[in-house]
Amino acid sequence: MQDIIRSIEDEYFKKDIPNFAPGDNVKVHVKVVEGTRERIQIFEGTVLKIRGAGLSRTFTVRRISYGVAVERTFPLHAPKIARIEVTRRGKVRRARLFYLRGLTGKKARVKEKGRF
Repeated sequence: MQDIIRSIEDEYFKKDIPNFAPGDNVKVHVKVVEGTRERIQIFEGTVLKIRGAGLSRTFTVRRISYGVAVERTFPLHAPKIARIEVTRRGKVRRARLFYLRGLTGKKARVKEKGRF
């Protein structure tokens, strides 16, 4: 039974996903349907968490838009996601960055990982 499920799931796995971790800044290119037209909208922010495994793997991205924090959770292998770009690697020491929710301004920044 597991082999049947795995073979069906293999069709839906995306192969072009970059490696990213919590603390990284990413640009998520999301396909948005408006009536009959389809366009790509970019959601850029800091990855707060990554959870799950396989097809049910999701990640949460947080950004500040006009002074209001917006968090959005994306399924990693969803067909609505056109592309994911990693713009900056963050240096963090934990897997869940919920402490960023209570911080604003310069305190909410994540240090960049060294380039060596």
